[in-house]
Amino acid sequence: MSSGFVHLHLHTEFSLIDGVVRVKPLVEAAAREGMPAVAVTDQGNLFGMVKFYRAALAAGVKPIIGADLRIADDRREGHHVLTFLCMNDRGYAALTRLITASYLQGQDQGLPLVDRRWLDEHNEGLIVLSGGARGDIGEALVAGDQTLARSRLEFWQTRFGDRFYLELQRLGRPGDEDHVHAAVALAEEASVPVVATNDVRFLSRDDFEAHEARVCIHEGRILHDQARPRNYSDAQYLASPAEMAERFSDLPEALENTLAIARRCNLSLTLGRNVLPDFPVPQGKTIDDYLREQSRAGLARRIEALGTPGGDQADYEQRLEHELDVIIEMGFPGYFLIVADFIRWAKSQDIPVGPGRGSGAGSLVAYALDITDLDPLRYDLLFERFLNPERVSMPDFDVDFCMEKRDQVIDYVAEYYGREKVSQIATHGTMAARAVVRDVGRVLGHGYGYVDRIAKLIPFEIGMTLEKALAQEADLRELYEQDEEVRFLLDLAGRLEGLSRNVGKHAGGVVIAPSDLTDFARSTASRMAVGWQPSLTRTMSRPSAW
Repeated sequence: MSSGFVHLHLHTEFSLIDGVVRVKPLVEAAAREGMPAVAVTDQGNLFGMVKFYRAALAAGVKPIIGADLRIADDRREGHHVLTFLCMNDRGYAALTRLITASYLQGQDQGLPLVDRRWLDEHNEGLIVLSGGARGDIGEALVAGDQTLARSRLEFWQTRFGDRFYLELQRLGRPGDEDHVHAAVALAEEASVPVVATNDVRFLSRDDFEAHEARVCIHEGRILHDQARPRNYSDAQYLASPAEMAERFSDLPEALENTLAIARRCNLSLTLGRNVLPDFPVPQGKTIDDYLREQSRAGLARRIEALGTPGGDQADYEQRLEHELDVIIEMGFPGYFLIVADFIRWAKSQDIPVGPGRGSGAGSLVAYALDITDLDPLRYDLLFERFLNPERVSMPDFDVDFCMEKRDQVIDYVAEYYGREKVSQIATHGTMAARAVVRDVGRVLGHGYGYVDRIAKLIPFEIGMTLEKALAQEADLRELYEQDEEVRFLLDLAGRLEGLSRNVGKHAGGVVIAPSDLTDFARSTASRMAVGWQPSLTRTMSRPSAW
């Protein structure tokens, strides 16, 4: 690694509280500066991991995966934030389990916290940075309590050994320099390595105001409120290796250790490989044989009840066997049986289910299994539009559930397959054109009427952006060109537009894994994306890489 510094502590837009770094510009900037690697350590999540991993590899930059975790105090009376970096697959497995547990078991007043006891079990393959002046050790050092600092250091050394680093930051914030001197002294005394970071929140110094606006949007504060907390500095940008070398010219080992850590972090993710959940079949039967048995029996029931309006019975039986051969060859028997199972359960509970639509309606096997209620032979529907061995793609059933009872179907799936194996899919809301103008107008202290007048000039259309609105709407463009306050508002809003703003739960998207979801979050997961619309719910059952 030729560069003398690697950023190991960085929040992207997926740190929904305080990050404004977009992934693609990040890796482009790192490559432009000759950085051999860069880390993303979003606050308590891995939302941007796959996007970052792919973008970094494409740009020739080594991706380092990590996260900032809130670690609860011994008595859970507070918490400190430390940075965890994955060295390998085991480290990533440990990190996913810690993050999952923090949300499922450790939440305190809405904040996901990691219980310190969990670190006894989940520490392999992880490198930990101390959090600088705001970590538990740093807090004790700044307060002048050397005994407490040593005690806290011992806790981390016992669990992480030479994988624990005292983190040094020079960001111009109160207490930073005092912490650096005290931390270096402690490092020498206890033979602990130090590492320099810049706690990055934005790409360039010019983005500081946009970052502060984002923080104010999250906190519901006014940008120019003198009483609001000032927790960040304009130095928290993606500083170049040369700038970091200048800041830490007296501590070259803190820079060298960033390279050493980058060399130690070698997580390789397998993406794009699909893994299907297991469907329980009767003892002594294979899943392939069970699918054939159920499909043949189902077709016989359909023929007995409705006849063969699409041809002779032999035509139906020949079509069924052809489809079964293709389904089994492509490895999807379990998928068909799983979808059939929860649809049949829904019907047994008098939950309205649609007849099926989309390419899945072309499958006679689906018709036989009660997944759809459309006879594909009667309507000359082609199975090859749904599944084709010469054009490998995932099956995709479109099913409609009643919106008032869809939660019952989800609950059944979770109970049947195990709640530790099933989860709903997260969705991200973004700062769209109109909304971001209203948000920025509020944090700038403008009145509602003033901001509303500007926002309403932005067309309410899918895919509308501020740039498009300025090009299309003469009144908005005139205001922008003639009114300095409007221009400042729209320019600031434009710097935040499109960023992830919040995370929500998809109305019906469900992930099912063969075992605990955390086992598959390391690389791939089996996904049945059950995407329900708000009326009669549309279900898109599609296994794909996660």
